[in-house]
Amino acid sequence: MISTAGKLTKAAALAVLLPLAAFAQQHSKAEMRRLIDDNMRFAVWQYAVLKDSTPANRMPRTFQHGKSVTSNTEWWCSGFYPGTLWYLYEYTKDAQVKAEAERRLTILEKEKRYTGNHDIGFMIYCSFGNAYRITGDKKYKDVIDTAAVYQVTRYRPSIHAIQSWNKSSRLNCPVIIDNMMNLEQLLWVAQQGGDPKFRTIAETHANTTLKNHYRPDHSTFHIVDYDLNTGAILKKVNGQGAHDTSAWSRGQAWGLYGFTMMYRFTKNNVYLQHAQHIADFILRHPNLPADKIPYWDYNAPQIPTNRDASAGAIAASALLELGQYASKADRERYVDAAAVMLKALSSDAYRAKPGENGGFLLQHSVGHFLGNSEVDVPLTYADYYFVEGLLRYKKWYL
Repeated sequence: MISTAGKLTKAAALAVLLPLAAFAQQHSKAEMRRLIDDNMRFAVWQYAVLKDSTPANRMPRTFQHGKSVTSNTEWWCSGFYPGTLWYLYEYTKDAQVKAEAERRLTILEKEKRYTGNHDIGFMIYCSFGNAYRITGDKKYKDVIDTAAVYQVTRYRPSIHAIQSWNKSSRLNCPVIIDNMMNLEQLLWVAQQGGDPKFRTIAETHANTTLKNHYRPDHSTFHIVDYDLNTGAILKKVNGQGAHDTSAWSRGQAWGLYGFTMMYRFTKNNVYLQHAQHIADFILRHPNLPADKIPYWDYNAPQIPTNRDASAGAIAASALLELGQYASKADRERYVDAAAVMLKALSSDAYRAKPGENGGFLLQHSVGHFLGNSEVDVPLTYADYYFVEGLLRYKKWYL
């Protein structure tokens, strides 16, 4: 249904995408139960292939040119594979899945003191957080508590935010929209009896992001670069977007998820209203395809171009949570849109065939298009948020 360049053909659009546009009005609880159960059974089988393709001291990263690509545990995505395994165990109670999740946490635990960038939340909370939530084993909580201590070492009072990346020849003190996702770890630790400053830092960072990252149309820049001494903004750029005034699709999804999560912990209506503004930007964008899986940038040149299944999976999961806090009319709109996304991702247009794709679930994600890095490939975070979205739908809407 999608070519090797990740572009939907005209025939595919007619055969698959147009029916998906009407899916929101047609899906039933029974259909969604079957869809979720089928995906979970497929995922367990497929992740056994992924396990066998990944050395015991490494983590899966992607699959391209017919070969598996793995990473060390310092790679920002290292927590997504064990995190997905814990989701699969939660659904299936498969002892082999749990054993593999535990093995991968063993090699990941040392990153609880990682300070190289902001991504310790992705690395630790998405993995050990799920492990603790499901098992209640205190050893997992201890890892998360430690990670939060090291995470806030990157907080910079002069800019009222956590510095995402270290200074480079191009950027002085960069903060990226992705950083919103890592605030969940700080909020959770504070909520569970940790230092209250973790919540204060998370809220301060979110407020700074809301003020400085967003444009009047509620799209976001990828990067805001600050003068660390004065706190002044030096520039706003789209490091991974098509250009500096474009809307990079995964960045929009990170923001939607992040501000929805902020409302969950704080019940601050400013965050809820902002999340709804972001949702409207996404769902009402004229360049959003009928199946609601976005192109890699909403303003990319030469549309149609590569889709980003990861952006669709993140947005679907976020919309399902946003529906928990919205009015009835908005809830229906968000949940229907998420259902369209999940069904699209479950179709042959995006989901891998059994035994293929290196063991990953989803095809056609985009890491960094302009850098020609991980373009039209599977990615661990696409799988993670796809599975999370399926489980959220089952928990909240079935």
